[in-house]
Amino acid sequence: MAPPAAAVAAVHHRSPHLLLRRGGGGLLPSPSGPAALPFSSRGAACTPARLRLPPPRFSLSPVPKSLSAASSSHVPVRSLFTGIVEEVGRVRRLGPPLAPSGGGGGGEAPGLDLEVETKNLLAGTQLGDSVAVDGACLTVAAIDPAASTLTFGVAPETLRRTSLGGRAPGDGVNLERALTPSSRMGGHFVQGHVDGTGEIAAFRLDGDSLWVTVRAPPEILRLLVPKGFVAVDGTSLTVVSVDDEGGWFDFMLVRYTQDNIVLPTKKVGDKVNLEADILGKYVEKLLAGRVEAMAKG
Repeated sequence: MAPPAAAVAAVHHRSPHLLLRRGGGGLLPSPSGPAALPFSSRGAACTPARLRLPPPRFSLSPVPKSLSAASSSHVPVRSLFTGIVEEVGRVRRLGPPLAPSGGGGGGEAPGLDLEVETKNLLAGTQLGDSVAVDGACLTVAAIDPAASTLTFGVAPETLRRTSLGGRAPGDGVNLERALTPSSRMGGHFVQGHVDGTGEIAAFRLDGDSLWVTVRAPPEILRLLVPKGFVAVDGTSLTVVSVDDEGGWFDFMLVRYTQDNIVLPTKKVGDKVNLEADILGKYVEKLLAGRVEAMAKG
């Protein structure tokens, strides 16, 4: 889908199209003609002992707070998020657990530990709590107040489905603690169960706002609708345009959002975690069942 010429001219009048390219180190003029990427044309201080849980078998679903040995590695949803990022934390370490589990585990891969530095989330956070890290619901397995870090276990399935495996020390990650009954519902219902990853296709400035175009697989795109919700790296955002044939969708970040999430610091080609609105998933399944019943009848 190509933007109407009039709309493009209007945008150029305010600021030229700009692309942020991998390795480019800055904003560059966008290409023109058939090779150009599609853009939307629509505006719109003490040192207590380090606390640590015995490593459970982590999954995309949060582990029950009891963390009993009888708990399944795949448990039902027990946490909910709003997609309003509380803080950008910094990855301190991503690697094998420092302490052996001592539990055997039947030869299964132990997964990785993700240690994140945080300024604001230590207060009130307990072992076993759920935190969305770039949109993936993870369980707090260790708290180190002296180092201001939270450590999360990341299972092999989480690494396969999300972009967390590509994180390196110093990288920023969006952090949000699970919703409580007294919290304001500022975004939408985000489960923290990442559907898959997308790829940043382009950035484009529009005044002090930033358009972002993301390529996504068909199974996620079909659940997105204009003016609907999507969680990108755990951030609740409003979809502006969806191009199923082109394989992309876009959205706009206002100045405040740009200053408080990780996305604007990424580059074209970087992966982002995507979670479609749960309402779309339910509607799709219900309609599929109705169509199947009608076909049989």
